[in-house]
Amino acid sequence: MFYQKFILVLIAGFLSLSLGAQSREPIVIQTQHTSLVLKAGKNGRLYQSYLGERLIDNADNGKLPQGQEAYITGGMEDQFQPAIRITHTDGNPSLELIYDGIQVLKPAPDISETVISLKDPKYNILVKLHYQAFIHDDVIKAWTEIENHEKGEVVLQDYASSMLNFNADEYWLTQFHGDWAAEMKMQVSKLTSGIKEIDSKLGTRAAMYQSPLFLLSLNKNADETTGEVIAGTLAWTGNFRFHFELDNNNALRVISGINPYASAYKLASGKTFTTPAFIFTYSAHGRGQASRNLHKWARTNAVLDGNGARLVLLNNWETTNMHFDEQKLVSMFSDVNKIGADLFLLDDGWFGNKYPRSSDNAGLGDWQPTQNKLPHGIGFLIKQAEKQGTKFGIWMEPEMVNPKSELYEKHPDWILKLPNRAENLYRNQLVLDLTNPKVNAFVFSTMNKLISDNPGLAFIKWDCNRLMSNTWSPYLRDKQSNLYVDYVLSLYDIFKRLRRKHPNLPMMLCSGGGARIDYEALKYFTEFWPSDDTDPLERVYMQWGYSLFYPSVAVASHVTSWGKQSLKFRTDIAMMGKLGYDIDVSKMTANEITFSKQAVDNYKRLSAVIWRGDLYRLASPYEENRAVLMYVDSLKSKAVLFNYNLNVRERELMNRIKLQGLDPQKHYVVKEINLMPGAQPILPGNGGTYSGDILMKLGLDLNGWHLKSLTSSVIEITAI
Repeated sequence: MFYQKFILVLIAGFLSLSLGAQSREPIVIQTQHTSLVLKAGKNGRLYQSYLGERLIDNADNGKLPQGQEAYITGGMEDQFQPAIRITHTDGNPSLELIYDGIQVLKPAPDISETVISLKDPKYNILVKLHYQAFIHDDVIKAWTEIENHEKGEVVLQDYASSMLNFNADEYWLTQFHGDWAAEMKMQVSKLTSGIKEIDSKLGTRAAMYQSPLFLLSLNKNADETTGEVIAGTLAWTGNFRFHFELDNNNALRVISGINPYASAYKLASGKTFTTPAFIFTYSAHGRGQASRNLHKWARTNAVLDGNGARLVLLNNWETTNMHFDEQKLVSMFSDVNKIGADLFLLDDGWFGNKYPRSSDNAGLGDWQPTQNKLPHGIGFLIKQAEKQGTKFGIWMEPEMVNPKSELYEKHPDWILKLPNRAENLYRNQLVLDLTNPKVNAFVFSTMNKLISDNPGLAFIKWDCNRLMSNTWSPYLRDKQSNLYVDYVLSLYDIFKRLRRKHPNLPMMLCSGGGARIDYEALKYFTEFWPSDDTDPLERVYMQWGYSLFYPSVAVASHVTSWGKQSLKFRTDIAMMGKLGYDIDVSKMTANEITFSKQAVDNYKRLSAVIWRGDLYRLASPYEENRAVLMYVDSLKSKAVLFNYNLNVRERELMNRIKLQGLDPQKHYVVKEINLMPGAQPILPGNGGTYSGDILMKLGLDLNGWHLKSLTSSVIEITAI
């Protein structure tokens, strides 16, 4: 009898451990297809029990194992990287967080926000974990509030936005890296025991070497249609860190947030520090579904006017560089109409008088039109553009200054630079100290004055062409470790104030190419510039990578003269995003102008599908010498397919492409568009009618006998 009772006690103990007996009900954060389940254990700490496909029976949430601690603290018994570390007023470097309550909010009918309060039983520190679930988009947004209720200042050594735990046989990480003109290179690796980090220490151009986003596949490397995958990104326009740590039990913790490098944040008594949001989606059906989740969410919740229209612009940079005058610019306004665009964008080189901007070594900071170039000012150009039936936009780089400028001469204390060290110039410029309220006010007033004084201004390209180095703030004095964080917060303050004054002005987020690509900044911008490299062959790879995380309506893609490919190839590739031009129209042939006008007309006619349709990537340039993708509208009545042949080999075979996202019961007319004048379609059976069923099961031969390197086709698919 004693032996039986002993066995029962052992079994009960085992069940208690394996099922994670807890003192409270599970906390369930769920979307239409995903569940994140947390539990407060008997010891009062918070644990992550589950993250994956939504459980059908809610009762099963209470049967889940306890799992791993959900937001691990530093200085206690855990031996791996914590999510949060604090040095208290008395110097104690430890923190313990005990469950202190929950609040569930409904910011909108399809959004649920769960706020979990955790409190240190010995020190007056309160931590609130926020989980905002976008139910129909299957996206979760996580961030943290840290409240200092101690009598003095505390130091935040680590302050993650999110910590997620995983238990799988294998883990595959997809990351994106590069440099100027070589952004967004995709790299896949299997995680092994130990630590893998993706981070930035560059301050302003945060995505220059590593991009603030990743894909994490569980058990196998997910493809477009199969496998479990997490797509994650940090909404922060500054230094970031993703920490992946595989422990001795093959469990993985993923910690996301601001990079604490040189950023131990001093938090005063009574103050709250709010981390940026970590945004992620879970898909049990491959990368394609994860992308569509993020795209749908972003258009409504993250990109300014994400469901609105966009302007097709013509930029002057490749035509004139900085060498232009008023007469030259006015003569170019008619080029906008020739190709069917909407707006003329004046790029760098229009400002500075004591130090005119004729190269990149002078003028930054002096935002007055150069009198000998533009004697009648910006307002005159706007009116001249309007007379010719086009809109006018302008380039700015308001965070930066050249030493050769009036601003630098008047305010040398407004610059980020080390005392007792030589200035470190990058692209002949320095960074303004936005942590200084006077500098913040100057940047805001500069931008606000430009917009307010020129009410017809229709577009702004906001650039940022250098990273931070030799960084020190004369204003912050003894709080230098707050600099990287406070700079970004001050930048957001400027964005917010500008948007309150000018809520509808389209603006492009640019940073020496694709070095600003986060969803916090995109709240204030209608699009971003992916790269200064506009060679269409390179852009296929870049835009493919960006498409994993960002909707096409936000990804600016221009037809330029970079590369020797045909105008059609360049145009077809630019049309998969937000179309624009940076090309010398005066050098185009009559056929090229006719083609471009037709292509822009097609783009405007189909833009609703391209910008707001569901994206299906059908053939990857990383796996074949081609890239094929298609957008399908929500009613499955219209689709646009883009086919790009890359450096194909002699007599290389390309299989038929099975389409996705169509209605198998509907019938579709399949027609090639965007043809050069006099050219014949290369699509076999062009103009034929097919069922959605056969298009998805048998597919299309996109090339027939016409397979050639650096060629392309655009296929319009219409339900009848």
